[in-house]
Amino acid sequence: MGHHFDSLFNKYYEEHHFAGAVLIKDGSDTIFERAYGLAHRGFQVPNTIHTRFDTASVTKLFTAVAILQLVDRGMIRLDDRITDIIDLTGTKIPDDVTIAHLLTHTSGIADDADEELGESYEALFISKPNYSIRNCIDFIPQFAYKEPKFKAGTDVSYNNCAFVLLGLAIEEATGQNYRDYVAQNIFRACGMKHTSFIAKDEGDMAVAEGYAAAFNEDNEMIWKKNIYSFPPIGTADGGAYTTVGDLDVFMRSLADGKLLSVEMTREIMKPQTDIERAYEWGKVINGYGFHFTYDLKGNLVRMYKEGSNAGVAVMFAYYPKIETTSIILANQTCDVWELHAMAEQLILAAK
Repeated sequence: MGHHFDSLFNKYYEEHHFAGAVLIKDGSDTIFERAYGLAHRGFQVPNTIHTRFDTASVTKLFTAVAILQLVDRGMIRLDDRITDIIDLTGTKIPDDVTIAHLLTHTSGIADDADEELGESYEALFISKPNYSIRNCIDFIPQFAYKEPKFKAGTDVSYNNCAFVLLGLAIEEATGQNYRDYVAQNIFRACGMKHTSFIAKDEGDMAVAEGYAAAFNEDNEMIWKKNIYSFPPIGTADGGAYTTVGDLDVFMRSLADGKLLSVEMTREIMKPQTDIERAYEWGKVINGYGFHFTYDLKGNLVRMYKEGSNAGVAVMFAYYPKIETTSIILANQTCDVWELHAMAEQLILAAK
């Protein structure tokens, strides 16, 4: 089966600008792994299977696990109101928004850039320097004073800043910086040896640079570094750096109950809201960080998390019934979602 994946990913490398790494693993058996393109275009440094890539919103899974760890320890409850945990006096965050609402994108709070309405995240930093945002608290002025979109629990809308609030809740409950807590209790706890929060101004870290496609005045495609496109270091809503191998370690540690109690492991591995998004091929239901895809017959196809920023594209999927991971990390503009869908057809056809 490996030659089918080889043909597919080579095509996307040669014809669709794919640069990054892929790992498809069935239990302990590696089905396919390979790296493509360049980690640094200027010096022609190639990506490898061990290259660290920006994960964008896949980081939200680490935030969700951190919250559920605190639930396990009795330090936070899922029905706690966020306004009872952190001081949001004077903001427009409603007092009925709970931790569970924030985890499932059903809070209704405003986002800093509403992706579902087509707002550009990069545009936030035209008038405000991106380097001024380094910690969760720094995001508050960008969203907390906007009117909510809907009443908590009545609808679903993807929300980055909901996870910023969860990061602040983690800091309040533990007395630790968000990044320190996650590094100690998730990355180190399950053996993710090549995962960390890395700032863009750290000069000695071996990470893939991010390149976004743009067009010059002659309508020719050019590549631009994404250094001004989002904050210089990741926080609770996105931006940790990892490898494809470490994401597989994370998923299997989570599924095996190494990060959470039996009860919380069961909860993170299933949907957590009755609100569905219907499509011609099936439906998607949100869980705690993860999204769950079902076919038209109601069968679970996958649980997954995706990530997208300028020069960053990620698809991270797990198929519980066959214990298979499919992980694509890209550091260049590319439709990895279409690529993932085609790889998924190969995965499922083999079962």
